[in-house]
Amino acid sequence: MNTGSGRRILILDGHPDPDPARLIHALADAYAEGARQAGHAVTRLDVARLAFAPLRSAAEWEAEAPPDVAAAQAALAAAEHIVILTPLWLGDIPAALKAFFEQVLRPGFAFPRGARGLDAGLLRGRSVRLVVTMGMPAMLYRVFFRAHSLRSLERNTLRFVGLKPVRWTLLGNVAGGSPARRQAWLDRLRKLGAAAA
Repeated sequence: MNTGSGRRILILDGHPDPDPARLIHALADAYAEGARQAGHAVTRLDVARLAFAPLRSAAEWEAEAPPDVAAAQAALAAAEHIVILTPLWLGDIPAALKAFFEQVLRPGFAFPRGARGLDAGLLRGRSVRLVVTMGMPAMLYRVFFRAHSLRSLERNTLRFVGLKPVRWTLLGNVAGGSPARRQAWLDRLRKLGAAAA
C-alpha cells in the first residue's frame, strides 16, 4: 500500500441527484478539501454522473464490467480508505447506490468466483467511513430503528467483500438544519478528511 504519509482515499458520493445544492455533495467536497490539504490523494466518484444500469440477471453480474463500472473498480482497488456518503431514503440507501454496489462488487473482483464462507473478500486492507444524512433524528434511527439498513450494508456487502473497519457518521434532522448547523457538519467532514478517518 502507500509508503508516504498520505493515504489514497476514494470518495463515493452516493446521492443519485446531481443537483449541486444537495447536502451530500457539499459534505463530499468538505471531506475532499480536508483530505487534500492534509496531503492525502483523493479520487472521487459521483453515482449521479456514472453510466450503468441495474443488473437483471446472474449472467449480467458475471459478465465483463461496462466501462464506468470497470473504472470504478480500478479506483476502489487503488484506495486505502473509502468514504461512502449517502442520504437515507425510505429507511435505506437509494436504489442507484445499491445498483452501483451490485455492478462494482462482482465475482472475480470483490470475492473469488464460487466463494463460500464469510471471509472470502478480495478487498481486504481498506477501511470505510459511512456518512449518512437523514430527515429523522440520528439517535432515533440508531436506537429505535437499530440502524437496520446500515447494519445490513456493513455486514452483507462491505464486510463480505473484505472492507473493514467500517465507521459511521450519522447526520440527522438535515432538512431543518440551520446555516450554523450545516457549517458544523461541513467542518466535521473537513476534519475527518484531514485525518483520513
